[in-house]
Parts: sequence; structure tokens; C-alpha cells
Amino acid sequence: MARTKRILSVTGMHCVNCANGVEQALSSVEEVTVTCREEMAGEVLVSAIEGAGFSASAVDESLGDTGAEAEAAYLADERKKFLVGLGLSLPLFFISMGRDFSLLGAWSHGVWVSWLFLVLATPVQFYTGMDYYKGGWTSLKNGSANMDVLVALGSSVAYVYSIVVLLIPAAGDHVYFETSALIITLIKLGKMLEARTKKRTGGALRNLMALRPDTALRVEGGVETEVPLDRVKAGDTLAVKPGASIAVDGVVASGGSTVDESMLTGEYLPVDKAEGDAVTGGTLNIDGAFYMTALKVGRETALSRIIALVKEAQGSKAPMQQLADQVAAVFVPAVILIALVTFGVWFFLTGEFSVAMIRMVAVLVIACPCALGLATPTAVMAGTGKAAERGILFKNSETLEKCAGLDTVVLDKTGTLTEGRPRIAHVVPMNGETESRLVRLAAAVEEGSEHPVGRAVVDYAGLVGNFRSPATEFLAHGGRGVEGVVDGERIRVGKPDWLRSLGIAFHHEEEVLASLEAGGNTTVVVESQGKILGFIAVTDTLKPDSERAVATLHHMGLSVIMLTGDNAASARVMAKAAGIDRVVADVLPHEKGETVMGLQAEGKRLAMVGDGINDAPALASADVGIAIGTGTDVAMETAEVVLASGSLSGIAEAIGIGRATRRTIRQNLFFAFFYNIILIPVAAGAWHGVEALPMMLRELHPIAAAAAMSLSSVTVVSNSLRLYRRK
Repeated sequence: MARTKRILSVTGMHCVNCANGVEQALSSVEEVTVTCREEMAGEVLVSAIEGAGFSASAVDESLGDTGAEAEAAYLADERKKFLVGLGLSLPLFFISMGRDFSLLGAWSHGVWVSWLFLVLATPVQFYTGMDYYKGGWTSLKNGSANMDVLVALGSSVAYVYSIVVLLIPAAGDHVYFETSALIITLIKLGKMLEARTKKRTGGALRNLMALRPDTALRVEGGVETEVPLDRVKAGDTLAVKPGASIAVDGVVASGGSTVDESMLTGEYLPVDKAEGDAVTGGTLNIDGAFYMTALKVGRETALSRIIALVKEAQGSKAPMQQLADQVAAVFVPAVILIALVTFGVWFFLTGEFSVAMIRMVAVLVIACPCALGLATPTAVMAGTGKAAERGILFKNSETLEKCAGLDTVVLDKTGTLTEGRPRIAHVVPMNGETESRLVRLAAAVEEGSEHPVGRAVVDYAGLVGNFRSPATEFLAHGGRGVEGVVDGERIRVGKPDWLRSLGIAFHHEEEVLASLEAGGNTTVVVESQGKILGFIAVTDTLKPDSERAVATLHHMGLSVIMLTGDNAASARVMAKAAGIDRVVADVLPHEKGETVMGLQAEGKRLAMVGDGINDAPALASADVGIAIGTGTDVAMETAEVVLASGSLSGIAEAIGIGRATRRTIRQNLFFAFFYNIILIPVAAGAWHGVEALPMMLRELHPIAAAAAMSLSSVTVVSNSLRLYRRK
């Protein structure tokens, strides 16, 4: 069964219940997406979402589409509806208030003025406010009730009652057209400001998209031709001029330059590029000119994959969102019940329909759960956007939240803490062997190995001109060593413990081995027919920022553990240099995942940081797997966080952003819950008889309720935007 993924831009959602409505609509098309043609999948999903009462459009991320056009159109529509509402509501409000306070003379009390109010209020009710009627009706059809239901109910009650008074004077002596009109206009103002502010939470994503040029200079037959980016194919030769953005991923074919990769990696020092070096689409060529061969285009480029990861993370649902969802499922029905009870109580106490109605409308309006629905998604968007700017890619929002709860960081050694480019430190022949032959035999066997130590041995042999043909009958013993036949002789190269397990005896060689390992070297043994031919000691260097990164993690209250397949003596030397608390050494690749689970059994909530294929089981087992972006594709696929720059400083930044995002979500949820818990009783008139309180807490008019509700949504979004300003 083929599966396909489509990204859609959805507009018109106001709250948690709106999001639930979209999810319900999409759940009904699961079977359709399986049976329809792939190119029609987007149309089917859009149709389902539009059937649920929202607007949607397919997003083609390979062409740089972020859904910004749909957002802009939605914002323009909100602005137009607000301006119509404002233009009609202001004269309605001022004339109504002037009449109530007898400031305008006898003419303002004429019946025709009330009919004028109807004329002014009706376009506001059914043009500016039509979205709430449509959204509310669709929500009810889908079996739920969203904020649109509350707005439509609240404003309609005031509007319809006013018409009744206008037609049947015995029903009352006051119309409330200004109340219904201003409720809708103020809430529309809040929606417009909210849409404008939310647009900023996607700023990091748009900045990434802006890195991609619209065109590229393709070279054919020595002629440079400017072509649209979507016409560039893998294998094309492209010209890159000084100051131009690199169009796609590839390698430098000729020439050279310095490239600014900061927007992808977070590292601000430019990188020198020469023939054969990899270049990444979206990075900026600074001063030189070169030709490059395109290797990855469209969705396959690193920039496209980063954008896809950021979008996926921003669209995923954080665990804290479940609380908001559970509350929202019962919130609107509960509010309607409270509003009806409020009406009944006040009508019973006063006998006045208008007083009871005003209280009921205030409850309906003040309780709109917009802030509740915005609390988590806006913080997640801001947090993942901030992380993307720093070259830190979260694959989902759950990981963002998990990072906030970590207490331990486990670091792989080679390629993570260290440069991952081991070099030969010592060659020590034993038992009558020569250094030249020892290196030749070891390199012949290691030629078939992909292990960094093996590659270091082969590179060293090539450097000293002592390498011939590779061994035959090659065998690799995962994480222990390798063996093969060289000149008819079976040679083993590997860890001392592996050879001991095979019955190879170490006598006077033990002292030499201990001395090499005490110096912080990784030492391999070369053996043949039970005789130790010698040792090759390999050393690696810490990355420049490793010690600082470990110190920062300690400062954040995290414990740091090194997990390595290297020998304990060498690992301890490296750990001491980096300032690491604890070392778990001599761990085979398949044991790394078991070790991580053992640490979790101790009650640790940990992140595993690695870069190699052998780290994948541990990355998958950890609470949070963090892959170094300069590592293998397998590690990056397995991990939940990718540090694009390869810098260990990104670990502390990722955890810091996770903590800040969780804190922001909690603040937002507090604002949303506190706002409703405090103001619903105020709107219902619970404090009406407490004369010691200010009038604003004793009497909350529906107009003030609408303004407060809109302000709460803007407050939550603005609080989320503070994440962008954090350092």
C-alpha cells in the first residue's frame, strides 16, 4: 500500500476545537487517500478540510512555498472585515452612548434612530461576523462546539433581542445593537492582530525559505544560462558567482571560494571550499567564483529537508496540548450551560429580561477559548523556529518538551567529543617484527574496514609508502577487530580483549600495552598464528568546543557520561580532558542501546549524542536522541534532534530552548486558564453585591468582555514571541 505525505496551509482556525474539527475531517478520508492517485491526494485532503468549514491550500515545499500567500490572503480578508465593522460600529457606539447619557438632544431618542442602529449593525452582524456563523454551524455539524459558537450566540442574542424591542415596544425600552456590533468588531480586531502576530512565529521558516534562490546559472557547452530553480537536474554543471546563493547541493568541480553556512549550521565563521568539497544549497558564496556539479535537487537538498523537519515539528502536537484538548472538549458546552444558568438566576432576581440577557452575553463572549488553543502551538512554533536559526532541528514538538526534562547527557567519544579523525601516534613492533612489515600487514587487513581506527592505519601506510594490496578472506568482528589473509598468512588486527578471548597470551607485551593506553591512546594489536607482532597506537583530539560544551551542561545541572567502545584507560584520559563525570568504556555497538536502557533503569532521563551507525541503537533507546549533523545518515534518521553544525554547543542550546519553550507553554496555559477562571464569574455577576470591589469587577459589560477576550489571545501569542528574543 503506497503512502504519500502532503503539507497543507489551513486558515480560519481559532481555537483547540477548530483543530480537533480539522483532525476529525481528515480522519474520514484515510481510505480515500489510499485509493486515490498520488497527485490527487492533496485535492482530497483540501476538499475534506473545506467541508469542515475551513480554508486550505496545498503547499509545495520543494518550490519554496511556505503557505505565506494563503496567510497573507487570510490576513487581508480579516483586515477588510474589521475595517467595515469599525466604520459602522463607531458611529453606532457614539450615538448610542450619547443617547443613553442624554448628550445629543431629543432627536436621538426618536424611533428612527433605533432603526438607523439596525441599518448600521446588520452589515457588521452578517458580513464582519459571518465567519463566526459559518464556523459555529460547521462545528456543530461535526459534533463539537468551538469559539465561533460562543461569539455567534452572544452577539445574536443581543442583536435579535434588539430587533424584538424595535418591533414590539412592550418587550423592552432599550436596544443593544451597539453591543452586538462592538462584540464582533473587537473580536475581529483580536483575530486580525493575532493573525499578524502569529505570522511572526513562522519568521524563522520564511527566513530559511528565502535562502533558496529562484534561479541558477546552468553551464552547457561553455555557455551560462539562467534557468528557474525547478529546472535544475542532478548532474548539471552550475556557475556560482561571488555574492550569490548556492542553488542546490553538490560538489565544487573547479575553482574555489569562501562560503557562509551560518544560516544552516549556526556557525558564523565562513568555510573555505576547493575542488571536490561539498557545498549546500541556500548557503552564500562570499568572494570567489566556481563551477559545481549538482547532486541533490528539489526536496532532496539539505535545506529542503531542514525546512520539512521544521514544518513537521511545528505542526506536531506537544504532550501539554493534550491538557488543552481535554479541557476544550467540555469547555464550550459547559460555558453555554453557565450562561443559561446566569440568565435564569438574574431573570429570577431582577425580573428584567435585558439585565439577564446582558449577563448571559458577557459570559458567552468572555469564555471564548482562543487563548487556550493558542497557548501550546504558538510556543512550539517559536521554539522550533528559534532552534532552526541556530542550526538545531527538532523532528517533533514532543522532543522539544522532552528536552526540558533531561537530567543526563550521554556522549559518544569518536566523532562526537573528538574530531573523529584518528592519527597514528606510535608503531611498536614486538617479537622480532619490523615496523615496516607491521604497518603493511595491518593496513592490508584494515583496508576492508570502515572503522575510523582502521582508516587511520590505512592512511598512515599510504603516507609512508608501505601499502600494497588488501587482504583476502576478510572478516570483520563488529567492534572487536578484523582479520584476513596476507601473503598466505592469517593476520588479526583488533582490541587486546578480543585477542585474549581467542586464547592469545600476553606476557611481557602487557607492560608495553599498559604504557601506550595510559597515554590516552587507542591501541590495536597485530597478531599472527598466536604471536603478537606489535601494537599500533592511535590518538584523536577533542573538538575545540568539547570542554566548553561539557562545562555548560554541568552549569545547567546536567550530569555528563562518556559512552565508548574504546579501552577504559584511553577513555578516562579523554574524559578527564573534557571534564566528564563518568565513563562507560569497552562497549560493543550492540551493547550501547542496552547501556542506555540500563542508565534509564537507574531513573535517569537522558539524551544520547552520537554520529555513527553504531550509535543508532543507543539514539533510538534514549529519551532524546541527538545526532551530530556531520555524522552518518543512519544516525540522523534515527535521532529526534539533529545538530546541523556538528558543534557540541548545540546540545546545551537544544536543552535550553526546550526548557524555555516548556516554561512559555506553562505560562500561556496559566494565562488562559486564569483568565477564564477569574473573568467568567465576573461576567456572570458573582461579585455584583461586593461594593468594596471596583466597578469593573462587579459589572463586566459584553463589550469589555470582547475586548478582554481579544487581548488575552494577543497576550499569549506575544508571550510566545519572547522566545525569539532569548539568547
